[in-house]
Amino acid sequence: MELLVAGVALACLALGVAIGRRGAAVDAEQLRRLGAVDAPRAGPEEVVRRVVERAEAAERSVDLGRRDLAYLADLTGVGILLVDEDGRIALANTAAHVFLDRPPGGLAGRTPMEAFVDRRVEEILAEARAGGAAGGEIALNESEGPSLVIRARRSPVRGIWVVLEDVTELRRLQQIRAEFIDNLSHELRTPLSTVSLLAETLAREADAAGAAVPPRMRDRIAKIEVETGHLVQMVNELLDLSRIESGAAVVHLDDVDLGRLATASTERLRLFADRQGVPLRVDVPEPVPAVRGDEARLGQVLVNLLHNAVKFSPNGGEVVVRVRVDGDEVVTSVEDHGLGIPRAALARIFERFYKVDRARVRGGGTGLGLAIARHVVEQHGGRIWVESEEGRGSVFSFALPVRDSSTIGAGS
Repeated sequence: MELLVAGVALACLALGVAIGRRGAAVDAEQLRRLGAVDAPRAGPEEVVRRVVERAEAAERSVDLGRRDLAYLADLTGVGILLVDEDGRIALANTAAHVFLDRPPGGLAGRTPMEAFVDRRVEEILAEARAGGAAGGEIALNESEGPSLVIRARRSPVRGIWVVLEDVTELRRLQQIRAEFIDNLSHELRTPLSTVSLLAETLAREADAAGAAVPPRMRDRIAKIEVETGHLVQMVNELLDLSRIESGAAVVHLDDVDLGRLATASTERLRLFADRQGVPLRVDVPEPVPAVRGDEARLGQVLVNLLHNAVKFSPNGGEVVVRVRVDGDEVVTSVEDHGLGIPRAALARIFERFYKVDRARVRGGGTGLGLAIARHVVEQHGGRIWVESEEGRGSVFSFALPVRDSSTIGAGS
């Protein structure tokens, strides 16, 4: 900006000299271009003074705008960096210096590797430079430093903008929640198992006693069994969800035949479906490409989807499990002909504890089964979705990437 002011001043002086040499009046059009509205009545010195004042005012305005933007960037509570084309930090706000434990101004001119001391940042920047945007999470100084979520986006003008968000406290709270649920689940499992065993014993003894046990007492014993089963299911699902959300990796990886798994999962729920009057059918073509994953976890997804489909189907309403190949994915779907899901509820159906009240037809549930299914599928690099029409039924589907070009039998 100083160069701009000096340039304008020199231009005005040159113009004044030229006018003085000619001994002519000031060129009004030229002076208007320099910003002097009443140029015809002003001398060259006055024109120069006014132009310089306006240039200085413009410089002050730009400087104030820059300060205002910097203040706004600090108010957001996130760190902001601009990495230039040479791979060095050109700009950094106060929060970025605090997160990276650098003195004010200590980040300018440094490379991201020097600032973060973590090669993953360079990988994120390279991905953003190539694809336009990238992100990740790092922990500075291992367990002692803050946990930062990094979002990088290529600038349409120059360089790459990097946003840093400190999630240390969030991760700490998540860890506390996970530990609390884990401890609570273990503490509840023993008494619940005892109550469940006692209820089962009471039911057997009531059957053995025959008419000596009143029907109303038999009903109460049956309700104890059912409600205890619900509590045991909730505890198990809470524990499962807590472990999945904690980021525990899928460790039992193998080639999984989803066709065979669909058949096995359907047979597991065959007795339950028969009691509800809901026929089950499996539609699996041969051969089915293998997917890479944890067979037990993927079986849990299928059982959860099947259980919901049976629970919310009317008597005689068929539930169909289909497995098909779609490009480089294997898509598994569970179709029912129940009440369906209201359109307003579709966006929230995979949330924890979310329930569609009007769909409570055959008893309650924990509201965790679909959340667990979503997390398991996403852990396997897949996606899950639902298509539903209220009053017509629902189709829950999930897609997983094909392991490779080899195939295995469907096992139907």
